[in-house]
Amino acid sequence: MWRSLYLWIVCSCFLLVGCEPDTTTDQADVLASMEGHQLHRAEVEQLIPRGASSADSLLLAESYVKKWVKEQLVYEVAERNLSDEKEEIDQLVEDYRRSLIRYRYQERLVDERLKTDISEPDKQRFYEENQKLFTLEQGLIKGLFLKIPVDAPGLSDVKKWYKSSDEAALEKIEKYSVQNATIYEYFYDKWVNFDEVMDNIPIYVSDPSTFLKGHKQVEVADSSYCYLLNIAAYLVPGQTEPYESASPRIVEMLVNQRKVEFLRNFEDELYNDAIQRGKVTFPNEP
Repeated sequence: MWRSLYLWIVCSCFLLVGCEPDTTTDQADVLASMEGHQLHRAEVEQLIPRGASSADSLLLAESYVKKWVKEQLVYEVAERNLSDEKEEIDQLVEDYRRSLIRYRYQERLVDERLKTDISEPDKQRFYEENQKLFTLEQGLIKGLFLKIPVDAPGLSDVKKWYKSSDEAALEKIEKYSVQNATIYEYFYDKWVNFDEVMDNIPIYVSDPSTFLKGHKQVEVADSSYCYLLNIAAYLVPGQTEPYESASPRIVEMLVNQRKVEFLRNFEDELYNDAIQRGKVTFPNEP
């Protein structure tokens, strides 16, 4: 399929751009060429979804190649007609490039140095002193969730096991889930977002607080699956988020809080060091 597709595209594209093949490039891989720019077969191939029919693949490939050719042509016309602004554009591009490089390096610097400097006592102190920042807007739960095909064997046993959190029941569920469950999520040991879990269950919960207070288990089935949720612990919106759940966000908050000063000190150190080593001079300074 790709051989015939490739031949068709190559012929079409070279007719469109009206240019001679580039003998320095392997033409078996070039679908279109214009003013030294080339579109390679691999670039188009990766855009074709797996399982697409030959007809669909052909249409998608043709569309992409035409789009690429048009972009090259528009760029050529634009560059020619904006020649009087070339210096300004080049400066804007260079300014953006330098800004992007600085930003990327500063972010890496923050990750490598600042985040590692944030200690557990720092995090706990920030948490205790800023409780209002950790008021839950969504419910959190601990427990276990299963999504199992309704025709799976032994489903009645699972409906008994999932209500228990003892090791024997959990071991049975884990072994069963390997062969039969579409989704098996164990989260007795961590808090997870209640809404995200409920997104997997075909029921609508208008009031999470009331629902959580009234349901220890959730058991729902449709024509295809049975959904089993055991809620071992919960927190409702308005309560304070536990430290263990908030911990990653606390790091980000502390990083953002200290980031400006950290980068300012880093720049000052670079500046002073450069002056001392004579890397930077001020010839006209009195």
